[in-house]
Amino acid sequence: MVSEVDRYIAAGTRENTRRSYQSAIEHFEVTWGGFLPATSDAIARYLAAFAGKLSLNTLRLRLAALAQWHSSQGFPDPTKSPQVKQVMKGIRTLHPQQEKQAEPLQLLGLERCVRWLDGQIKDALAATDAKRLLRCRRDKALILVGFWRAFRSEELCRLDVQFIQARRGEGLQLFLPWSKGDRNNRGTTYSVPALERLCPVDAYCDWLETAGIAHGPVFRGIDRWGRLGDRALHPYSVMHLLREALMGAGLDGEAYSSHSLRRGFANWASQSGWDQKSLMSYVGWKDSKSALRYVDARADFRLPPAGS
Repeated sequence: MVSEVDRYIAAGTRENTRRSYQSAIEHFEVTWGGFLPATSDAIARYLAAFAGKLSLNTLRLRLAALAQWHSSQGFPDPTKSPQVKQVMKGIRTLHPQQEKQAEPLQLLGLERCVRWLDGQIKDALAATDAKRLLRCRRDKALILVGFWRAFRSEELCRLDVQFIQARRGEGLQLFLPWSKGDRNNRGTTYSVPALERLCPVDAYCDWLETAGIAHGPVFRGIDRWGRLGDRALHPYSVMHLLREALMGAGLDGEAYSSHSLRRGFANWASQSGWDQKSLMSYVGWKDSKSALRYVDARADFRLPPAGS
């Protein structure tokens, strides 16, 4: 039986983190054949075995999982040894990898996508196609809320009706009990504006009215028979839903991921004249490095007129 202490310890760890760490430990023990507790030499050999096969970020995650296991079990952390650090430095030198970033969804692409979804909604209403109407209104609301609030996919999937106040023509107030940037789980309230076009508030209200959702997760799965599920969408589903909508609108969906909404908003805000402090506050970035990773630099290479 799980004790109350264990239950609260589990609740204090992100579900995604728990899954990732468990997978990392299984990879070390089962796939590679390592033993725990491990020595720094074993950790170094493990890293060398998968250098060039796994990405640097994956190797860093594996190290973090191994460090957490040793710490939680009361053993010295072998991942902090000079040997392991030197091996990681060598892997970065011999297997350099360019960081992949999602293509930002620009405003024109967002307009094109929503215009296509509106056409699908109109056709579904005319044909009394309840399944298509559900899917398109859900996807429209998810994409518009995700863009204008610069949410991550996991934040979209954790939205709950009981924590949202919506008023057409005014805006949305969204409360998330915890998020990636909220390390102390104090909860954060977000505002989403009502807009004259591409309005996330109207899209949200239309979706809830169509789906008849009064409580529970906002964005849910819909099965092949058009039945609405009770559980929230999985964060990985957001990328596929976005890509399908973009491809329906005639865009290259494969170039985008769920992070394209967050990057797209950041680029739109930057190009619209938002200063860095305002953008960081709205999106929830704690340091300027995070902001710079999301906003594309647009240097002006125009030359002055000859003879000037």
